[in-house]
Amino acid sequence: MDQAILDRLQQLEEKYSAMGQDMKSYLDGLLYADYLTYWDYIHLDTLLSLQNPRTPIPDERIFILYHQITELYFRLTLDAIAQLADAKPRPDLAFFKRQVTRINRYFEQLISSFDIMVEGLDREEFLKFRMSLLPSSGFQSVQYRMIEIAGTDMINLVHPSKRELTAGVNDVKLLYSVLYWRSGATELASGKKTLTLRQFEDKYSAELMRFSETYQTVNLRALYQSLDEADRQDAELIQMLRQFDLNVNVRWGLSHFRSAARYLNAEPKEIAATGGTNWQQYLPPRMQLIIFFPELWSEEERKNWGRFQEL
Repeated sequence: MDQAILDRLQQLEEKYSAMGQDMKSYLDGLLYADYLTYWDYIHLDTLLSLQNPRTPIPDERIFILYHQITELYFRLTLDAIAQLADAKPRPDLAFFKRQVTRINRYFEQLISSFDIMVEGLDREEFLKFRMSLLPSSGFQSVQYRMIEIAGTDMINLVHPSKRELTAGVNDVKLLYSVLYWRSGATELASGKKTLTLRQFEDKYSAELMRFSETYQTVNLRALYQSLDEADRQDAELIQMLRQFDLNVNVRWGLSHFRSAARYLNAEPKEIAATGGTNWQQYLPPRMQLIIFFPELWSEEERKNWGRFQEL
């Protein structure tokens, strides 16, 4: 028998012995197991069964598929951040840069593909089928909220009007109560919480607060600040983190704003978003001033956040 095969059998014997398992039983299982197929491995049939339009309007399937694709990229992003957060000991510079490069690729793919939403939907079809989606909204993407929380210290996600009041505060419950996006899902007329926000909070608030506790000391900004001084000054890493900041907090938001402006602008007044959110105030990055790494931007850049990138 080939020596390479014998070597691997020996390694398997050692592996299963260490776990108190009988290697021959596992080999019997392998002997009778069928070959793996591509469609089974990625659960293709299941995947293609997950698009269930609420109307017979053709472009609704595009809308569903694009949002499902978006959530998969969000999952990739969260996995990449988790690898950094879980690294023992703390991640070194090379690993940090590898993971941030991956994250930027995911968001750049999302941003460049947003024309599927901006240009790829028939406006009249969209305005018809969107009414069957009430009160659901992309606002309710919990993975995007997790990316924000895992991206920076929670204080940087507080609504601009509350930041002076919460300066130096580390209490997760208090900070969560004044996060910027919670003011974005208010009724235009009354200022009360929309059903969209109430649904989201009922399902996810407890989970998000636990997630916030977990990432309080291992979010991307905290991990960056834990690097050695020389590594923190690495020009390539700084550029990567600035790119991440722009991708998540400016370019992604502007993609949504352009889409909303295309489909919801109408005379004599704008059409409300499906969740009743005040999209005109909520979506423009210059209104929220969310910056993950404020120390990597000049005072002028921070003051004009979301403005110069709109040019």
